[in-house]
Amino acid sequence: MTRTTIRTEDITASQVSGSDIADPLNLEDGVLQRPEVKDYAETVNAIGGTGGGTQDIDISAGNVVSATVDTSANTFTFSNPPATGKCGSFTLILTNGGSQTVNWPGSVDWAGGTAPTLTTAGVDVLTFTTVDAGTRWYGFLAGADMK
Repeated sequence: MTRTTIRTEDITASQVSGSDIADPLNLEDGVLQRPEVKDYAETVNAIGGTGGGTQDIDISAGNVVSATVDTSANTFTFSNPPATGKCGSFTLILTNGGSQTVNWPGSVDWAGGTAPTLTTAGVDVLTFTTVDAGTRWYGFLAGADMK
């Protein structure tokens, strides 16, 4: 893929108004200021069965993660958060999380100070947010036993 550098001083709003961008637009951690977003989607990192052991959630692979706890104890780790001073978050859609032991990183601070009880046979939705490059993650149970 050919890369082209476009400097903001080289374009005007009228040049991009109504235009489609077909290729991925990689801002390389640059600032996109004051956008209005309509009809957007997020990449899903579909892990599938965790298979027990350690399962890394790499946020650079997608900010929505789906996984199924299926075999034995699972230890989740989180990698590639944004740098300190930037907010990073992801949503974990976890199936059968309560069917086995699930261990979370020690860096997760849970609402109320305790990791939630997960559904044995069903879907839970959890959200994690960091502002300090993953030194601390704020963990929330967004929905238990989703139907």
